[in-house]
Amino acid sequence: MITFLVCITLLVVSYFTYGKYVERCFGADRDRPTPCRTHFDGVDYVPMPKWRTFLIQLLNIAGLGPIFGAVLGATYGPVAFLWITLGGIFMGATHDYLAGMISVENRGGSLPEIIGKYLGMTVKQVMRYFTIILMVLVGAVFILGPAGLLSSITGWENSIWIGVILVYYIIATLLPIDKIIGRIYPIFGAALLFMALGILGVILFGPYRLPELNASTLGNMKDNASAFPIIPTLFITIACGAISGFHATQSPLMARCIEHEKQGRGVFFGGMIAESIIALIWAGIAMAFFGGVRELNSSLAEHGNNAAWAVDAISRTTLGKMGGILALLGVVAAPITTGDTAFRSARLIVADILNMEQKTLRRRLYICIPLFAVGFGITFVDFDVIWRYFAWANQTLAAVTLWAVTVYLFIRRKNFYIMMLPAIFMTFITSDYLFTSGQMIGMGLTPGTSLAAALTAVTTGYFIYRFRKSPSQSDL
Repeated sequence: MITFLVCITLLVVSYFTYGKYVERCFGADRDRPTPCRTHFDGVDYVPMPKWRTFLIQLLNIAGLGPIFGAVLGATYGPVAFLWITLGGIFMGATHDYLAGMISVENRGGSLPEIIGKYLGMTVKQVMRYFTIILMVLVGAVFILGPAGLLSSITGWENSIWIGVILVYYIIATLLPIDKIIGRIYPIFGAALLFMALGILGVILFGPYRLPELNASTLGNMKDNASAFPIIPTLFITIACGAISGFHATQSPLMARCIEHEKQGRGVFFGGMIAESIIALIWAGIAMAFFGGVRELNSSLAEHGNNAAWAVDAISRTTLGKMGGILALLGVVAAPITTGDTAFRSARLIVADILNMEQKTLRRRLYICIPLFAVGFGITFVDFDVIWRYFAWANQTLAAVTLWAVTVYLFIRRKNFYIMMLPAIFMTFITSDYLFTSGQMIGMGLTPGTSLAAALTAVTTGYFIYRFRKSPSQSDL
């Protein structure tokens, strides 16, 4: 319990300390006009109060990540607490805040446009299509998951629920952001927080014992540890609770809605800290509920490593009937709301590429129809295959975003090391996973890790060379 409480405390304190430092690095100015004021269109650029943008941001970036990813990551043992806490503070929250605020500074521009501005036109073109593919994958993943669960609950065919969810996605993506997202999402976001607080109460006052981080529990506690090494697999498994490139694709949605720059720390940095706390709570209860980490591994193995089963069992047992309702909300509503904002982000990215205004419904339809057609087609692919590539693509996007933010800070003569070190780390993790994982290329540990280290060194060397050229702020 001590390890868990220390980690919770560090996350909360970081918002008021490290979060303020990062805010100073960016130079947030309350009086500088934000995109919702300078580019108001009544569709995507709409001013909203801070509490609303915070809850929408939290729900947009959360989905199943801080719940399912944390439960699966808990199979590694208390080392997961370290990754969620340190990753959430020094990588995830900083990544989300700076990416979001750079979008604010650039008229609410989508992520590929921001990456291109600081990493060059070639990278921009690659990331445009890479990000669109990731958004459609996210949308497809978050159609299949909820549809499968709703089918098992109601007895209706899975295809019926796929159709229902897809129709909702189309409506939510086309309508102005304040019609559905702005009104309903804060309710779901609040419910997600209440669900986590309920589980936290069970941890603090219930009969469960959380494992402590010590010499005997610091290592990999998975049953098949050799097949799933901590480096790199843990850092891919727990993404949204620590750092996720997907978040940076969602931040422009709220970058177009915050009323002044000082709201950014609460919305972007605070949203990520809240998600890390949710992930920490779910990792903790997963380790304790089944009697320990070994027992968690065994229980999940008996149910096909289905995190949804574990979440449902934990919620219903610890929270009673209300827990069943909240569990349904957590594993159905949260991913659905993340899926539709993924498609909305894809629409905005395509609109930026085509320089097509989105105030007219007809022009929104031009973009949405092909996107949803592709998304629907992907639902016929096996869920595990989609998730495998989504997880890697998500963290790869985080690495690229970290490098772009590093260049941004360097150009402005700020402390760019706060992003460069995480960028180096995530470049190695994603490369290592790509080369060594049996789910990807599967080269084997020694050759794959060596190649990942070499690629990371080359990438780092390139950026150091680029920094020595010392571009001025006026160049961008």
